[in-house]
Amino acid sequence: MAEAQPTAARPTRAFVIHPDLGERRGQRRSPELAQEEAVALARALPAIEVVGGMVAKLRNPSPGMLFSSGKLDEIGAALTETEAELVLIDGPVSPVQQRNLEKHWDVKILDRTGLILEIFADRARTREGVLQVELAALAWQRTRLVRAWTHLERQRGGFGFVGGPGETQIESDRRAIDDQMVRLRRQLERVTRTRTLHRAARARVPYPIVALVGYTNAGKSTLFNRLTGADVVAQDMLFATLDPTMRAINLPGADGEARGRRIILSDTVGFISDLPHELVAAFRATLEEVLEADLILHVRDISHPETEEQAADVGDILGSLGVDEDVPLIEVWNKIDALSPDIRAALRRTDARRADVQAVSALTGEGLPDLVAALDARLAQVLDEPRHAAEVTIPHDDGRRRAWLHQAGVVEREEPTDEGQRMQLRWTDRQKAAFEALDGATSQHEDEDEDEDNIPSPGGWDPLSRD
Repeated sequence: MAEAQPTAARPTRAFVIHPDLGERRGQRRSPELAQEEAVALARALPAIEVVGGMVAKLRNPSPGMLFSSGKLDEIGAALTETEAELVLIDGPVSPVQQRNLEKHWDVKILDRTGLILEIFADRARTREGVLQVELAALAWQRTRLVRAWTHLERQRGGFGFVGGPGETQIESDRRAIDDQMVRLRRQLERVTRTRTLHRAARARVPYPIVALVGYTNAGKSTLFNRLTGADVVAQDMLFATLDPTMRAINLPGADGEARGRRIILSDTVGFISDLPHELVAAFRATLEEVLEADLILHVRDISHPETEEQAADVGDILGSLGVDEDVPLIEVWNKIDALSPDIRAALRRTDARRADVQAVSALTGEGLPDLVAALDARLAQVLDEPRHAAEVTIPHDDGRRRAWLHQAGVVEREEPTDEGQRMQLRWTDRQKAAFEALDGATSQHEDEDEDEDNIPSPGGWDPLSRD
């Protein structure tokens, strides 16, 4: 008798609706492209199968049902035809509207905030990321304590947003949610305190911090991998990566080898239009890495038809985080490989005239040497740190301090002597102070479950390597 084989869970059939408010919508992008982004968001979840979608004109939103009666019937017919089980509405839906629409169409309803929360819950890997998503989800749930369509589901289920009624029984009242949020905040404070200690430790290291920011799927992680040799997940998918990653690398020196300025490169979560304020608040501790940056690289998908609108959305979120407008920033026009040769050549001519713009392809490596040179030059302007010559002799058995000098990229020449290695240096006052602090430093070892926060071993980069 053949053994029964386990079957994979059937994906939820989803129908995606973008409500178009017309002139009242106050959005930067066209409704058709907004609908495409909403479908891409839905497909970012592994348990979703998008079976249809539409742009629904919404001149006067109904307080109770959101859509007009005619539009309700039109959408209902489409849901019946596609056998949809879940409707994703690309916009805010009140608890009352959600309950009424579920009763009217006999399907589950999920709005844009709930969908993004689901994606973040699926992507979070570190303890800090998981806690932040759980806290944001509870903050969102707290506003949605309504009677739903079965007695088993008094509130919308968190992390079961796309499941059936009663599948997720979280706290059934606001006080229970508040208690859970207090516990999560306490746990998150401990994790955040560790990140703060790591940030303070990095402040004592003479390495400038360069932060990558940008709209989701703009190619930040691909660029990060190309520059650092790391293997951060990089896919043609919205929010392919969520947790922040940091790496220390040496920029190429005059001889082309990775012996130049040493920097810490930080890759952060991608931004998106109408990012739920609960997520901005919850991930503020993580995104504060941007506030500490000496230079920001704003990575843009220059091939996207609404690249200007995406850039404006990123600017809005940076402003909400408290990033000053005078923070040094270089725009990285990525994905030029997706453009025609004529347009690509025109962009390369533009970036040759502007110090704050670099046109590149993180995928092929085109333009990366110029980007690194511009990055190095801009850091030199930002830090404004004059270098002066010095000579030190390191005992033969003091490999730690000798390695530090080489990692900092300040060694111009060295020769062995009876006393040790005589080294000719050119360094800044900050580098000198950090080197002298090594004499009194003690070795400390902490058990951490987030090793991306630690400064790793030296890394290099190869702009043409595809490995």
